[in-house]
Formats: sequence, structure tokens, C-alpha cells
Amino acid sequence: MNSFGRIFRIHIFGESHGESVGLVIDGCPAGLPLSAEDFITDIERRKGGVQKGTTPRKEDDIPIFKSGLFNGHTTGAPITILFENNNTRSGDYEKQRSVPRPGHADFTAHARYGGFEDFRGGGHFSGRLTVCLVAAGVIAKKLLGTIEVKASILEIGGEQDIEKGLEKAIAAKDSIGGIVECRVNGLPLGLGEHFFDSVESLLAHAAFAIPAVKGVEFGAGFAAARMFGSEHNDPILDTSGKTSTNHAGGVVGGITNGNELIYRVVVKPTSSTPKGQYTLNWDTNEMETFSVKGRHDLCIALRVPVVLEAVTALVLTDLMLLAQRIKPVLA
Repeated sequence: MNSFGRIFRIHIFGESHGESVGLVIDGCPAGLPLSAEDFITDIERRKGGVQKGTTPRKEDDIPIFKSGLFNGHTTGAPITILFENNNTRSGDYEKQRSVPRPGHADFTAHARYGGFEDFRGGGHFSGRLTVCLVAAGVIAKKLLGTIEVKASILEIGGEQDIEKGLEKAIAAKDSIGGIVECRVNGLPLGLGEHFFDSVESLLAHAAFAIPAVKGVEFGAGFAAARMFGSEHNDPILDTSGKTSTNHAGGVVGGITNGNELIYRVVVKPTSSTPKGQYTLNWDTNEMETFSVKGRHDLCIALRVPVVLEAVTALVLTDLMLLAQRIKPVLA
């Protein structure tokens, strides 16, 4: 569905080429100072056209507050924020309607919603809606206070040198994927639950909501399959939970153990690629050569770090509120 969280709960809405995209946040404590300026840094980090390899589509993405703010502070009521879509080229998608793009949600959305879906720019399935996640993350980060959430790109196309990875895609006239890592410092010991509401379960749920994320690993991750138990176990050094290694990634039994939280996501290559592909034309029911037109990211992973920070902050803020670790904010 379009909602996530229990106490700090967000609901996103809108389509890539609709009038706007937006979100409603419920459960934000009253009294938190908030203004449009608070959103500038993270919104700019998410934007296309800012760095090499990202889509040339540019939107101002100035947050428009419709509810939940009064005199520069949150009121405790639901917060509604809109982001207008002003730089759209819907004709690019009208021309290719009969050929669902390989790797995109065109085909599955058509099957699920019977052709009533807004297909322009991917509609509600578009990465455009990650601006809503980033906006919610701005508020969540403010509530987390001194807890630091930071994500960075580890590699692009198997290369730690980002420029080299992008050049591989440019030379192939194709798109490319990458790996993004998120680290959280300052978390208290004891957040989370066992089984279904484990910290890993909730973070993975939120991370997979980011379009193009296809894999998640915590701590040593898949490398643990090649380790001995005595090697993977993290020796506990003191009663604060500090360990000499961190193969667990800061979570044991689904609960934070007082160490740095570390996890990584795999971001697939952008599905929209100028390289010719052989795929179905559902009007003729025949296969044909097809090339995606329009404005698209060469590498989506370049724009994922700030989005991953946002969904991480959402999950942790919700857990902190559940554990009553965030008190009502007093101006």
C-alpha cells in the first residue's frame, strides 16, 4: 500500500507527471521547529541534473505545506506537504504505450489496474515519489537529534571509482547499477523486536520501497555464508554492548546492540536505457526491437544515498517513539 509506520506514519501520493506528488505524516510530536529551509540540503541531494549520470529533468521541489504547521512549528496534527510537477514531457510516453518497457512496472501495472493506471513517466510507480520519502526523512532526522544517519555509494558497476563505473556505462551506451551503504551512529541499545518487527525486517521493508533496490544485507551480509561461527561472532567488550568486531551490523536478535548500524542495498541498473532491446508489443502481440526514449538516469544509485538515509530515519524514528525515547518537543 502507500502507508508505512505505526506511530510515525507516512502516506505518499501522486504520479510522476500528475499535478503534484506529496505526503501526509501522522504522529509527529508537536513543537518541532520546521521550515522550507530545513529541506533544501536533502532535496538538492536527490535532484536529477545536479551530477553526471542523472536525469536532465529538473524540478524546483520547494515544499508546499498544507497542514500541520503553525508559526514555524509542528502542531501535532497530520503534516501535509506537496511538491509540484512542472517539468514533464508526457508525449515521450504516449508514443511508446504499446510497448511495455522491459524492467519497468508498465506491464505489471497494466495487469494489476486494467489499463486505468497513469503510465506517464511511470505514474505512481516512478522514482519521482522518492522526493516524498526524502521530505519525511528530513523531519525524522530532526526528531532523531544526535543520532547520525549517513549513506554513501560503495561502488558503481563493480568499480569503487564512481567516474570509472559511469564511463563503463557511457562506453556501452547503456545504464548501470551500484551498491549503497548506510551507517547509523548513536543508536541506543535495545531498539526493535524479535521476529516480524526486527530492526532488519523493518529496514529491509522500507529499503525495498525505494524503486530499483533489489537486495539488502546487514553487517557482513552474504559474506557470512563463507565464515566460521567463531569468526562471525562479535566478542562483547563491556556492558554497553560494544563489540570488538561488527559482523552483525549493530543488530542481534532483531534488536540494536549498541554498535554502529551498518547495512547495504543493491541498486539495479536503470531500466530505461537507449540500448536496443527485443520485447513485446502488446498491440500486435509480436516481439520487436525497442529503445527507451525520454529523460532518464544513467545510474539510479547516484541518487539513492539520501533516499536510503530517509527511509532509515523513518524506521528508527518510529522505533524510538514506540520505545518512548523521543519525548514531546518543547519550543
